[in-house]
Amino acid sequence: MKKLLVLAFVGFLAQLIDGSLGMAYGVTSSSLLLAFGIAPAVASASVHLSEVVTTAASGISHIRFGNVDRKMVLRLIIPGSVGAFAGACFLSNLPGHLVKPYISTFLLILGVYIILRFLFLFKPTEDRESPPLPYAQSIPLGLIAGFADATGGGGWGPIATPILLSKKGMTARKVIGTVDTTEFAVALSATLGFVISLGWDVVNWMWVAALMIGGVIAAPIAAWLVRIIPAQLMGVFVGGFIIIVNARTLLTSWLPDSSEHYPMIYTIFFILWATAVAISVKKYISVTKNNNLVSESTIQK
Repeated sequence: MKKLLVLAFVGFLAQLIDGSLGMAYGVTSSSLLLAFGIAPAVASASVHLSEVVTTAASGISHIRFGNVDRKMVLRLIIPGSVGAFAGACFLSNLPGHLVKPYISTFLLILGVYIILRFLFLFKPTEDRESPPLPYAQSIPLGLIAGFADATGGGGWGPIATPILLSKKGMTARKVIGTVDTTEFAVALSATLGFVISLGWDVVNWMWVAALMIGGVIAAPIAAWLVRIIPAQLMGVFVGGFIIIVNARTLLTSWLPDSSEHYPMIYTIFFILWATAVAISVKKYISVTKNNNLVSESTIQK
């Protein structure tokens, strides 16, 4: 029962983060399930099965709050679904004990990317009318992000969100809402791939239900909070959390006989994480002050 409550909280926290950032539900949940010793294919299948419900709730919430670009949703759904189905079938045919360190490496790299993205590359976008992402870009984006999402248990948001932020002229909240809404089709396709390859017997339904309940509760809250939470700060928090969790998996897999060095390694990770958070807070305060000065100067004129 205690583990189910923890998983429900994980589902709540992961969906709250995902709904606010457009990423990290799958990466966060998969990282924790891998840390519990669950095989990569089973962990990814469980996460995607829970995501079928949580992403549906999230998509409906974002649509109600006007956070979705419908044209972009239509351009991403099909290639994303194809990529996710292919990724699920690919992962299901690999031995769990062999692929686990590589999946954790992929997730850790995503965590590093999330921190770098939100610490140094993230810029607020202006809301303006612009054409949807061309098919020549949306199709490979959907295929790659969908495949990465299924094989790593997360990747749709970390890949699709920053690319849309950099390529398309719409606000961050619309990018996040669009990515979260299309993720429903991606999760459904990945789940079908896992079911065909693995069957239903490998799924722990109690764990899936716990993740679902937590995610469904968080979905409407996240869609509302996306307008007010500093995305840059939360992105750094999420990235650091993902790195710490997957570092544990990698250390126990690749350096099982060096456990005496684990505390020092974790300490270094935490120091770097705290430094990144401090820089992010400083940048946010600086930007806020500059915006206030600009507003005051405009009012005085």
